Amino acid sequence: MEISKRSRITILDKPLSRGKQEVSLSAFSLLFSEMIQYSQNRVKSVAELQTKLSDFGYSVGSRLVDLLFVREKGGKREIKVLNILLFVKVNLWKALFGKEADKLEQASDDEKIYYIIEKEPIISTFICVPKDKGSLNCAAFAAGIVEAVLNSSNFPAKVSSHWHKGTTLMIKFDESVITRDKSLT
Repeated sequence: MEISKRSRITILDKPLSRGKQEVSLSAFSLLFSEMIQYSQNRVKSVAELQTKLSDFGYSVGSRLVDLLFVREKGGKREIKVLNILLFVKVNLWKALFGKEADKLEQASDDEKIYYIIEKEPIISTFICVPKDKGSLNCAAFAAGIVEAVLNSSNFPAKVSSHWHKGTTLMIKFDESVITRDKSLT
């Protein structure tokens, strides 16, 4: 009795599965709440807490960027500022939150600054900010993810979260990115 080579398919022979795309909102909220509590016990100010959340997000974003470009773009990377921002607004946001971000805007007074606006962010749906931490914006986690994606894609930028028209992520690109973008047109 001979075993044919075709019947010996291993896990390495199978294509990568996309898996289930969704995580329950309650599971995400519980995990995110625990991250905030963990961080809150190790910092002394709201600014430090937001930095810690941003660092957590940066770690997630740096792991997510390659996977998204392979799945969504067939491995092709973006070279224009507007294209990478649209990738973040549409593809990254859908992968993270199940929908596109509400708006993408450019600052009228500075060509290096762009805004991603989310009117009702899922990330802070079940977060109750204590009165002593009134300026806390937990979307710093999402800002860290976006910063990692941009930096890993060769678009050096600083991303911060603010309360304006809901939650706004302010993206400030390095001058070299704008110079490179102008030379491509």
